[in-house]
Amino acid sequence: MERLIDKLEKDRILSREEFALLISSRTPQLSEYLFEKARNIRHKYYGNTVYIRGLIEFTNYCKNDCLYCGIRCSNKNVSRYRLTKEEILECCRKGYALGFRTFVLQGGEDPYYTDEILADIISTIKGNHPDCAVTLSIGERSYESYLKLHEAGADRYLLRHETANFDHYSRLHAPKLSLQNRMQCLKNLKAIGYQVGTGFMVGSPFQTPECLADDLLFIAELMPHMVGIGPFIPHHDTPFAGYSAGTVDLTLFMLGLIRLMLPSALIPATTALGTIDPRGREKGVLAGANVVMPNLSPLNVRNKYLLYDNKICTGDEAAECLNCMKRRMQSIGYEVVVSRGDHIPENHSEPR
Repeated sequence: MERLIDKLEKDRILSREEFALLISSRTPQLSEYLFEKARNIRHKYYGNTVYIRGLIEFTNYCKNDCLYCGIRCSNKNVSRYRLTKEEILECCRKGYALGFRTFVLQGGEDPYYTDEILADIISTIKGNHPDCAVTLSIGERSYESYLKLHEAGADRYLLRHETANFDHYSRLHAPKLSLQNRMQCLKNLKAIGYQVGTGFMVGSPFQTPECLADDLLFIAELMPHMVGIGPFIPHHDTPFAGYSAGTVDLTLFMLGLIRLMLPSALIPATTALGTIDPRGREKGVLAGANVVMPNLSPLNVRNKYLLYDNKICTGDEAAECLNCMKRRMQSIGYEVVVSRGDHIPENHSEPR
């Protein structure tokens, strides 16, 4: 198994069979062997720096009915909300004062936010904070929509594919959603010129090592700038309420494999990882991650944007959230930096 990890480090790819074997054969010793390599590669490109993104969860309305998601349209127990343009701008203003230089606008697929409304919000944020990056995470839209939002100033786009196995995808989503369209959206985003992020859930219902191998092969094909993965955590108001959560160990192992595949990728230690383990985000960074995403959303809506149960940081002020994150990263020898935190091209190896 160590030879397979060495091969992945050298070639940045394995076969589907090799990936599945490696994933199903993991041990604590093998994981530490992987994590040490992942840390070394991460340090080559980013040193001991950790980038911060200010997360603004601006709507929990969603037209989709994904079986795993707490804000799915058929969940009638959700207290729905939408932030106004002024509320979003206020989140950015506070975040900028705290040192954030990337704002992530995340929400369900909410038809209320038309291209015109979003373009106006994006262009105003960029006008107020020209040294900042704007990242969108708002699901599947048309090529034309993505283009308009990019022209308005959006720099990056996060669209997790969730699973790259077609059969598995159909068991997690409503029939109107297709993996083929999700993959096409990601290709459109890259063609337009966004820095693109994708990712998947680890430990979701019906997932096999072969499914995870398919995820890694798709990522190798797409070559995204960012990869966000996190453990599946059930929500009590979904059809998957009774399923077990994904594990920290497997999530970290997958994170380490992705770092070997994409040495200069931006990889977050996710909130979901911190939810299932009190030191999950620290462990994520020690497995090769280099991004954390404190919450800038208004306090009165944080406990309404619940994709899964027991989400952390729903009651912290933004400043408190950031200071906590800085202390956590310092405790393992890393430093949160004030920066846009751009992706570093492969031909550069100096942190910035």
